[in-house]
Amino acid sequence: MTTPDRPTLDLLARPSGGFAMVAMDQRESLRQMFTAATGERVGDDTLREFKLTVAREVGPYASGFLIDQDYGFEQVAAEGAVSGGLIVAVDSLQQDPDGPVEDTGIDDRIDLEAARKAGAVAAKLLLIWRDDEERGRRLETAAEFVRRCAAAGLLSVLEGVAKPAGDAAGFDGPAAIREAARELAGLRPDLYKAQVPLGGAAPEERLVEECTALDEVIPVPWVVLSQGVERDDFPAAVRAACRAGASGMLAGRAVWSDLVGTADLAAELRGTSVPRVQRLAAIVDEHARPWTAR
Repeated sequence: MTTPDRPTLDLLARPSGGFAMVAMDQRESLRQMFTAATGERVGDDTLREFKLTVAREVGPYASGFLIDQDYGFEQVAAEGAVSGGLIVAVDSLQQDPDGPVEDTGIDDRIDLEAARKAGAVAAKLLLIWRDDEERGRRLETAAEFVRRCAAAGLLSVLEGVAKPAGDAAGFDGPAAIREAARELAGLRPDLYKAQVPLGGAAPEERLVEECTALDEVIPVPWVVLSQGVERDDFPAAVRAACRAGASGMLAGRAVWSDLVGTADLAAELRGTSVPRVQRLAAIVDEHARPWTAR
């Protein structure tokens, strides 16, 4: 069997070498957003149409676009709706209908080689990281993901989300984010996706300090996600992370979450989300470390 040529992160990057990517791979979490916005529990078709509209309206402005197989990957790939690199989510999520993601694995229904042939340039795995008895299993899951991506000719984007192992009292979030990054990014995925320390709720110079400590334990290019960060705080959080050594962002909620349930979604995305992505891209271009500098 011939191994496909290895792609590079240029497929996901802006000309500056930084990343301004949009995530649209939320599943039950997106359904929860609709319930909160409309008071109704929506069906799969509503989720799928929302994702496809985001891809069509916002995708052309993103250097990379992340979507899941169940709710739109194949259609987005077939349409060529996004101009940047297409990323397929390969995580299976253990999540109650009205609760947060508690654990993840690799979704073996997804054929990585078929996804590459359909147009994906990368795959993403979310891994919930806890300092508990399952830590070794999760590490092996992440290592297996990196190996599978390499064999399929896809870039690997590994996302570590640190959570308490038990009672959250005394949980040191920034330290756990660093430990998760040290362990998971040490597996050498092509790109590591990290939480913003302190939820971005701190003065920018304090965030730069925390992100610098995070940067010191990550041996590969890395970006930040927006979950857990207030929407208005996210641009400053991206700037702080990039000043500390990050190469940009891969974010969903900070871009489109307040538009869930709106009547004219396409128009709202053009008027609200597109300018947000453009602003974030400008921050990335000015402050991010180019991925080639890693």
